[in-house]
Amino acid sequence: MNAPLASPPSVKTTCPYCGVGCGVKATPDGRGGALVEGDHDHPANLGRLCSKGAALGETLGLETRLLHPLVRGADGVLARASWDTALDRIAGDLRDIIDRHGPQAVAFYLSGQLLTEDYYAANKLAKGFLGTANVDTNSRLCMSSSVAGHKRGFGSDTVPGSYEDLDRADLIVLTGSNTAWCHPVLFRRMEAARKARGTKLVVIDPRRTDTGAEADLFLPLAHGTDALLFSGLLVHLAQSPAFDATYVEAHTTGFAEALAAARAVAPDAETTARACGLAVEDVERFFALFTETQRTVTCYSQGVNQSAVGTDKVNAILNCHLATGRIGREGMGPFSLTGQPNAMGGREVGGLANQLAAHMGFSPTEVDRVRRFWGAPHMAEHEGLKAVDMFAAIGRGEIKALWVMGTNPAVSLPEADGVRTALEGLELFVLSENVQANDTAACRPHVMLPAAAWGEKDGTVTNSERRISRQRPFLPRPGEVRPDWWALKGVAQRLGFGDAFAWQGPADIFREHAALSGFENDGTRDFDISAFAGLTETAYEDITPVQWPLPAGGAEGTSRLFADGGYFTPDRRARFVVPKPVAAASAGGDFPLLLNTGRIRDQWHTMTRTGLAPRLGAHIPAPFVAVHPDDAAPLGLATGMLAEVSSAHGRAVLEVVVDSGQQRGTLFAPIHWSHANSSDGRVGALVHAVTDPVSGQPDAKATPAALAPYAAPFEGFVLARRPMALPEGVWWARAALEGGYGWRIAGRMGPQDWAQWVTAEGPADVAELSDTPSGLYRAAAFDADGRLDFAVFIGAAGQRVAWDALKGLLASEVSAADRRLVLSGRRAGANAACGPLVCACFGVPKDTILAAIREGAADAAAVGARLKAGTNCGSCLPEIRKLILEAKAPA
Repeated sequence: MNAPLASPPSVKTTCPYCGVGCGVKATPDGRGGALVEGDHDHPANLGRLCSKGAALGETLGLETRLLHPLVRGADGVLARASWDTALDRIAGDLRDIIDRHGPQAVAFYLSGQLLTEDYYAANKLAKGFLGTANVDTNSRLCMSSSVAGHKRGFGSDTVPGSYEDLDRADLIVLTGSNTAWCHPVLFRRMEAARKARGTKLVVIDPRRTDTGAEADLFLPLAHGTDALLFSGLLVHLAQSPAFDATYVEAHTTGFAEALAAARAVAPDAETTARACGLAVEDVERFFALFTETQRTVTCYSQGVNQSAVGTDKVNAILNCHLATGRIGREGMGPFSLTGQPNAMGGREVGGLANQLAAHMGFSPTEVDRVRRFWGAPHMAEHEGLKAVDMFAAIGRGEIKALWVMGTNPAVSLPEADGVRTALEGLELFVLSENVQANDTAACRPHVMLPAAAWGEKDGTVTNSERRISRQRPFLPRPGEVRPDWWALKGVAQRLGFGDAFAWQGPADIFREHAALSGFENDGTRDFDISAFAGLTETAYEDITPVQWPLPAGGAEGTSRLFADGGYFTPDRRARFVVPKPVAAASAGGDFPLLLNTGRIRDQWHTMTRTGLAPRLGAHIPAPFVAVHPDDAAPLGLATGMLAEVSSAHGRAVLEVVVDSGQQRGTLFAPIHWSHANSSDGRVGALVHAVTDPVSGQPDAKATPAALAPYAAPFEGFVLARRPMALPEGVWWARAALEGGYGWRIAGRMGPQDWAQWVTAEGPADVAELSDTPSGLYRAAAFDADGRLDFAVFIGAAGQRVAWDALKGLLASEVSAADRRLVLSGRRAGANAACGPLVCACFGVPKDTILAAIREGAADAAAVGARLKAGTNCGSCLPEIRKLILEAKAPA
């Protein structure tokens, strides 16, 4: 009797999305995919995953992957090549460019998606051996103001607390953070604290997001005035019992100056409220809550960081915690919620142009220390260009060679159209990617290298609470895919630096990284993981999540810092910092509105991964712009219509969402859509390249913009089993569906035009319905097996038909009854329209939730008990509660 086949082992790894750093258990299915679930043993998430993490198994296919190196030949054609040919080309061109123009003509642009070991290798090669500090990262766009604020206040880039503080706080202040959507696993911890200990929640945000809808107190402050609000709070705290004079005297400097400056701009609650556009009673309540609640955590994210005054905002927050001694103790402290899975790991190894590895800077002493440790022959001695300045220098022709790894700057950087032009002018453009095509790959790279993807990567990442976790491979690397560190090592060897890059695997790099962190440290630098410097291969494989610092001889990580001072300034005292005076952001002239950009619940960055998961595209399938009703009405705009959003730098055409949660005079648009998944949805093209003068982080929250209706007399959708090129001039946005794709379309093409397109695209078996006078055209094309190949539904603007009922035909056989009904937009039996997806974790659509409410589910818990909706990551709970309130409201 044959023994039963053993189940494949589960592998513990870390989610590749946000900075929460959730633990994941992946069980390969033997067919190139895996079952993905939360790791109950990981302290960051305790088994929970958000909608994106829960859908990771849907993103593991090879259909979009880059599997072999590509090199552009003399004929301009990008063609498959061997790794030797690709690395020879890179090394030869780098050597030639440095010989002709010097090392400053070379730059690297990295990503918070890289593992720490990959990041370390890139920084060592560039800063130590090529001699260029032009090494920056897309983390510059999301958390560099926090880095700068920490360094000014603490002397080091140290997050003082841990996630456990969210469980134990009595007041949580969220400023500039839609945590319910962007860090939902942490928001569930906050909700649990509210239920268990009555924790109060204050949300400070110009937009009333789903996070704001859950708050005990919501403060819709004017754009850019966060520092003013916290300056007013500092004044209030200084004359209250919450002021900790003992801590301030023993562990800080600069308090008197900071208080005097705060009094000059925000002497009382009334002045503060007026400057911030808030109600006086709300400001007074916030001040009282903060004053009376010792266990207070202030969490901040992109709304603080992505600002022309982001660093000052961070320091205004730190000032309030320093003044009350609420730092480094259980349930209290300032907390930066990081955007990317390894943004902090990149900071640890010098991933920013103004850093060296191991949290060192460019002082002569630090440069010399790193030079000696690396044995570096061409050590960079001065800071390099930060991201926005780097791409401006590329555009001017000052930087000739650029190596981009794991990011999509042609979409994500401000003034993205200019970035595209700059990339196309490089003498050497190297792109390390795991996808064949994205907007950056369309900018004519000379070499494309197939990088390992999540599930194949082997190394470490560090989350927002300083916790180092392993990202372990559970799938074999396909084709000729290699890790990024391996490609960097290959170039270093070809340039004659092989001895310094003689790593055999990621454990070698991690040991070196750990040893550098302890080199000549003696407690003078915050980042120290030298306890790992002698790690065996087995011990590296078995690392359990741990918070740094962990110096040599230590056995456990450090959960909190600074409760007893010990800052990393020369005198070991924290610094109070005076924010510069600032007024609320404003717009006018040709661009009378302020454009705010950000993330949505179920998508990530430029959707190269999340765009593959059908359930993640079902909540919001098209790029949109949120508009206040008072701004929409004069333009004749209503929800579902299209509008052109323009700035001095670019344009986008987006679906309108009329939202009373927007402030008048402001817009909000998500960052995720690119030219790969929409015709006109690239919002980065609009964003101005204004940066914080200290951190260099772009201001993505307040670009002057204009709004106008977009003339599109026809609209509808296309469904298809396969990728299809839509006609030129048609507005479209694509979403992944089970068994294929769906395109929301609009434009001037009428029935006859679409009939011609269907004839050119479709097989012989096509069912059509056309009524030219009314603008109606519908077609369904079937393949030789009778399955739906594609369908086109077009009608006059404002008469859109939903694809909900028909999309299931892409993943199933078409019955005779279905075929008779298909042009009506319906399916036979129970497969009726179900509305947009609300709960992505469990695939629960709007209509199903409404039915449960009608049947007696009176609250979110009852809906969850019936349908499971809202019981995993909880990011859909605000929407469920809103549906319940709407259902209860009188007609």
